[in-house]
Amino acid sequence: MPTYEYQCEKCDHEFEVFQSIKADPLTDCPKGKCKGKVRRLIGTGAGIIFKGSGFYETDYRSESYKAGAKKDTDSKKSSTKKDSKSKSDSKPKASKEKKKN
Repeated sequence: MPTYEYQCEKCDHEFEVFQSIKADPLTDCPKGKCKGKVRRLIGTGAGIIFKGSGFYETDYRSESYKAGAKKDTDSKKSSTKKDSKSKSDSKPKASKEKKKN
């Protein structure tokens, strides 16, 4: 059930009402003394919230996109392995040079 926003035309009181889509719109201000007519405002709406597992951006992609994405991730993994090996190789060399001096 949606939340509707209303505004009184007489006292400018704004309020929200949680009501069914099938329910008739309100016509009278809920303030006790005002008794003015209200009009329904255009609301901003609500965002969609996906709950649970399985809602990923790649779920509905084409097979060619999935293959390309897999190649990209594989190439990134191999490049990080090479970088980590070269970094580990350079560390012992630097420590050996310090020991010589």
